[in-house]
Order: sequence, then structure tokens, then C-alpha cells
Amino acid sequence: MPRTLLIPALLDDWFPLLRHAFASREWEPVLLREERGLADRGMRYFHNELCYPVFLVAGQVLAALESGEYDPAECGVLMGQAGDECRGSCGIRLMRKALDKAGYPEVALLSLNVRDIDRDTGLPITLPMIRRALAAAVWGDALAIARNQVRPYEVRPGGAEALWRRWMETLGEDLRRGTGLSRRRILERCREIAASFRRIETAPGDARRVAVVGEIYTKYCHLGNWNLERYLAAERCEIGVGGLTWYALYYMDTHSLKGPAYQRKAYRFLSEWLGGIQRELLAFLREAGFHTLPPLAELKRRAEGFAPLNCTVADGWLVTAEAAAWAGLGYRKILCVQPFGCLPGHIFGKGQYAALQRKLPDALLVSVDYDASTGEGTVESRVRMLLDTEL
Repeated sequence: MPRTLLIPALLDDWFPLLRHAFASREWEPVLLREERGLADRGMRYFHNELCYPVFLVAGQVLAALESGEYDPAECGVLMGQAGDECRGSCGIRLMRKALDKAGYPEVALLSLNVRDIDRDTGLPITLPMIRRALAAAVWGDALAIARNQVRPYEVRPGGAEALWRRWMETLGEDLRRGTGLSRRRILERCREIAASFRRIETAPGDARRVAVVGEIYTKYCHLGNWNLERYLAAERCEIGVGGLTWYALYYMDTHSLKGPAYQRKAYRFLSEWLGGIQRELLAFLREAGFHTLPPLAELKRRAEGFAPLNCTVADGWLVTAEAAAWAGLGYRKILCVQPFGCLPGHIFGKGQYAALQRKLPDALLVSVDYDASTGEGTVESRVRMLLDTEL
């Protein structure tokens, strides 16, 4: 029997699919769903100078183990690590200390990274895992973009969300079985997704267009942004958020000249393959009437003059490039989110916002920090400032 692989929340619109990439004879992946008191629980075991996502991830893992639902002796925890200029890159070692202190020394920790760090705990990356992960990223992008742009205009509320969930079940079964993962079949599914969302009955409305850019955890995880997507949807906003393929291609682009030769070659190969699929995916979505960011290569070219393209620390130039591109697509209200305590995010992300605002006089950028010490009223007031300002 496979052991249970606990996966902390990170990518809300992708992990329901992406988790199947980590299934094996040894591990059965389970997405963690605990949500209450996570930061307080995590802060019992870490000093408060770490970034907010570290507390949330630790709190979610500890809450799951304390629930009694899982046998610690038969559990592992998957920790994603970029391995870059980020204090989260030492998260797995800090988590080991926290688990030992909390009385769970038998729980295994597995590092998911492509930088060959923490070799003794690294989750082996296999070709089937890569194929499933790439398909999940592409399908997740198609579903998130279509749902976010249909939801504010649907005649029968809840239709887009229900369709998204049905597709998650269908595609999850494909990934579990390892079927339909050829390039042709992946793209056929993308065309089917776009067409299915276009069939939802909609009516013209006055929804506000709001783009969300920023640090990956805070942008994509409801725990990190306090259910920002749900809040904006309730305010009848059409949300523009870049998908996971842009982040993956950005990472490959900025790391294609780093590391050993075999790693650089692998990045170039995967970048060409995924970049080609992304271009066709976006063509299907645009044919169906959806707005999308340009493909990563084109996005980078357009970012010249807006973002310092030699800035590749953390999310680097991607944050600014996405903001400028969304503004050009009519999403002139841009919410820039990051966790408090993320030094690369504050310096290389937030440090670009003032200059970018001057270059985008017809747009409005509002920066929001999320932290355990920040009140909900403070965050909501900043979001409301963005929504209520007339442009």
C-alpha cells in the first residue's frame, strides 16, 4: 500500500490536477484543506522574521497531523522549493525541526525542486511526472482564464464554477490514468474547455476588470491572499491573473544559462515544448473571445522599457511585465500582492511599482501585503481603494 503524501495548499486552480503528477507506487497524494488558525500554529515553531507563507504551510501540515486523520508513521510531506534567493528555500530544514519538536519525527519530508538541492530528501523527478505536470499546468491555465472571464456575466450564478469542477474531475481522471497526455490531445482538451465555457449563457454587464500580480504563493493561494478571488468575484469583478505556464516559462527563461550543461539543455527543451503548446492554447482562448496575456516570449519583448529584464530574482521582471500587459488589455486596476517578510518580493517586486505607475498613467496600481500581524480591515480597505477609485 502506498504511503500518504500530504501536499500543503499553494496553487488553488492547478493543484487538484497537479497532485496526480506526484502519485506513485510509494505515495498517494492528498491535498491539505485545513484553514483555521494556521499562522498562529506555525508561529509556535518559527521565529517571526520568516515570511508569511512559511507559517501557513507549517500550520497546515501540523493541523493535518494533529487531526488524527493520518498515521504519522505512514505520511510524508511534499515541500516545493524554488532554490533561489528566497528564505523559503531553507523551509524543508525548518519544517524538519518543527515536526521533531511537535512530536512527529517519523513523518518524512520530500523536497520538490529542480535545482538538485536537499538531495537526501528530494522527490525523484521522472518522465511520467513531468508529462502529467505539464498537462496539468496547461489545462489549469485554460480553466482558470475561462472561468474568471465568464463568471461575472453568467445569467445563472454558479454555472462557471460548476463547469470548472466538472472539468477538474474529468481531467483528473485522465491524469490519474496517464491517458490523453500527447501534445495533440492536450490541445484538443484546451479547445473543448474554451468552447464549453463559451456555451454558458451570459449577459452584458458592468463588471470591473481587475488584474492581480505578485508573488506566486500570495497570487495563487487563497490562504495567502485571504480568499481574494472569492472577494473580487463577489464584487462582480472580471479577474485577470496570469497562469502557471507563464511562471514556469519565466523560470526556465531566467535559469536557462545557470547550472550544469544537462540542466540548461533540459530547460531549453522543455521551454520550446511548453512555449509551443502555450501559443496554441492562447490562440484557442482568443478565438473563443477570451483575453489573455501574450505568450511568455512575446510578453518579455513587450516588457522592455517597463521592467528591468536583467532582474531575475524571485518573480523578477515577470510581475512588472504582467502588470503592463494587463493594463494594455483594459485591466487598468492592478492589485499587486506579496507576503510581508519576503525580502526578494519587497525589493525586486514592490521596488518596481512606483516606476511602473509613472509609466502607466492611465492605470492604478495598489500594493497589498499579507501577514499574520495585519488586520483584515487594513487589507480590505486597500482593495476597496482600488475598486472604488474612478479611472
